[in-house]
Amino acid sequence: MKIQILGPLEVKCDKGEEVTPRPLKLRSLLAALCVTSGRPVTASHLIHVLWSDEPPRTASTALQVYVSKLRKHFHSAGIDPSVLATTPAGYVFRSGGYVMDRDGFDSLVAKARSAVGVGRAEEAAGAFSEALSLWSGPALADLRDVPALRDYALQMDERRNSAYEQWLELEIGLGRHSMLTSELYRLIAEKPIWENLHFFLMIALYRSGRISECLDVYNRIRRILIEELGMEPSARLQNLHHAVLSREPWLESSAAPLAAVS
Repeated sequence: MKIQILGPLEVKCDKGEEVTPRPLKLRSLLAALCVTSGRPVTASHLIHVLWSDEPPRTASTALQVYVSKLRKHFHSAGIDPSVLATTPAGYVFRSGGYVMDRDGFDSLVAKARSAVGVGRAEEAAGAFSEALSLWSGPALADLRDVPALRDYALQMDERRNSAYEQWLELEIGLGRHSMLTSELYRLIAEKPIWENLHFFLMIALYRSGRISECLDVYNRIRRILIEELGMEPSARLQNLHHAVLSREPWLESSAAPLAAVS
């Protein structure tokens, strides 16, 4: 069984057929069980996931019913229902009974960061790119209205953002700025006040000889920040803007340590 949470929740059997349960309660239960990395989940936590702060008086019995329904769903999809086990500590997906995209993402990010640590930028950029390709949207995109799952989903989004920034810096350092502009414009359309994206886009445009566009990017994010948040861009962005206006030599070098710009 393959479980995807880096986007809408999706379950696929070993043959590749999608077998995601449709009822919201079953999907919420499944998500709460699979994000715990094989650790038992207590009944009280699952009740909180399913009913937030207003559980019914029969919540314990109802939870058992939903667990039974999830097992029956697995069985009807050709998945061994014993993958969902009951233990004294709570309910747990048995280790080895499923593969999750989050685990692949974490493994690739760890590989990328290890490569960065020993100066293998090309390898690191490739691993980050592969990790980011596992995402199909915000984590648990279809379950953001479940309060007990929202915080976890946002944590995963932040881990994705961090990987994006490290990948972008590596790609620019490798001299691939011309290839990044369309991806950066796409990301900015999704997250219009993520300042570091504008920073990387300005660098990419400058090194591609598109200086007027580079300045337009700064003016646009400055206007948005002032109008929406009542604040000026970060010191890092302001310093980059001044460097562009002065055509400082370091801007031309892909070897320049972007992280040091502050």
